[in-house]
Amino acid sequence: MFSPFRLVVALGIALAGLIGSLRAEPDKPAPKSREFLFTYQATVTGLKPGQSARIWLPIPSSNDDQEVAIVKRESPVEGKVEKESKYGNQIFYVEAKADDDGKIVATLTYKVKRLEVRADLKGKNGEKADLENFLKADAKVPIGGKGLSLIKGKTLPDDPVEAARILYDAVGGHMRYSKEGTGWGRGDSDWACDSGYGNCTDFHSLFISLARYRKIPAKFEMGFSLPEKRGQGEIAGYHCWAKFKPEGGGWIPVDISEASKDPKFKEYYFGNLTEDRIAFTVGRDLTLVPRQD
Repeated sequence: MFSPFRLVVALGIALAGLIGSLRAEPDKPAPKSREFLFTYQATVTGLKPGQSARIWLPIPSSNDDQEVAIVKRESPVEGKVEKESKYGNQIFYVEAKADDDGKIVATLTYKVKRLEVRADLKGKNGEKADLENFLKADAKVPIGGKGLSLIKGKTLPDDPVEAARILYDAVGGHMRYSKEGTGWGRGDSDWACDSGYGNCTDFHSLFISLARYRKIPAKFEMGFSLPEKRGQGEIAGYHCWAKFKPEGGGWIPVDISEASKDPKFKEYYFGNLTEDRIAFTVGRDLTLVPRQD
């Protein structure tokens, strides 16, 4: 049995200025940043004393948006840091035996500096990258799929940024953020289109299906939101957003579910992300290392 993991974050002090005022500024001031300690703890329960279990934990990577360093690692045995080949996600793997209470606990603490992301919507100097995986269907994210009904009768512009904006508005106008009933949270774009509601995974699976239909590379980034208020506390659950890449340009983020929650930030979340988050993994349908059963 795998119990809900416990996340504790010690939040640092951001640079001066209110997030709201920065979001509203048309001249795009320098990106904000935030430094914090983030502890990711997983507990496996219900085992017999001495019974073995295999555990994989995601490790956030350093990139243009964040700097990450492991400052503390606690587990019954040393474990290994591996990397999966499809997207290059880092993984902490440990195979350990349960204690006398039938539990195995693994904890990783990170020191993080996270930057606000402000993409250049007209940029033409993006890095070259292997984009094949970001144009293919995922298990629950078909190319187009039922989401095509949202753009029926619309002509998508040749410019990929303008086209992505139409898709962003179409998904945001169709979906509402809700965790009612069952089915939400799986990132099933056809289900999201039919239901018209869901969480961040559902919003962005629908956007990615449509972007890939338009032959715009698009990807998931999965991680956690942090509260704007600095201090210390627990994180209730994960958060994800999407990025798309126009030809010749860099990756441009969208956070449609957050825009749905607070419509006054609708313009901001097309091309920008607050610094109040941490990204752990990229992509879907991962094969872990060592491979899961």
